[in-house]
Amino acid sequence: MSHAHTSTYTSFDGHRRLATGSLADNALAIKHALEQGTHHAVLLFDDATGRTVEVDTRGSDDDILARLATTTTATTASPVDPANDTAPRGRGRPKLGVVPREVTLLPRHWEWLSQQPGGASVTLRKLVEDARRSNSDKDKTRKAHERAYHFMVAIAGNLPGYEEATRALFANDADALQTQISSWPEDVQAHTMKLAFGTAHS
Repeated sequence: MSHAHTSTYTSFDGHRRLATGSLADNALAIKHALEQGTHHAVLLFDDATGRTVEVDTRGSDDDILARLATTTTATTASPVDPANDTAPRGRGRPKLGVVPREVTLLPRHWEWLSQQPGGASVTLRKLVEDARRSNSDKDKTRKAHERAYHFMVAIAGNLPGYEEATRALFANDADALQTQISSWPEDVQAHTMKLAFGTAHS
């Protein structure tokens, strides 16, 4: 697995929430639910994406925790550590993590860039940062819609009002979404609203 160690996870036994928290907490909750002979599908979700993920629950609790500790250590190691990068660099070129890639523009674009203070590279970086700031709220909303949708597809596709709920979700209408899912199991309702809007909606 290659999940960010800062992510939280939520597990469900059917439509009942088992746990929310670390991957280890959820793995143990899933293991115990399976040992008790649940008759429902047990699913684990990455709260950052709303997608299902798999976890190995074989062995004892200590076995599971040991495996996860090893995996977490491996996935949090950076493939390139700028602080330890000993590759030579030109004069005046600090270690900024700059990655050279091809950019294709029309001649008039290159002409405009060449006239800007700092040159093309500095101007392009400023434009990208400005766009990131101006689109930040839209990006957050889009990602929230996507993670809630992935969760809904996996766990609520057969529940009443599902199609209407997805339309309300992508319309960013919290009241309409809450209305459409009001007959869903409480835990599924709560997690849908949390993923979509950050908190249970009242």
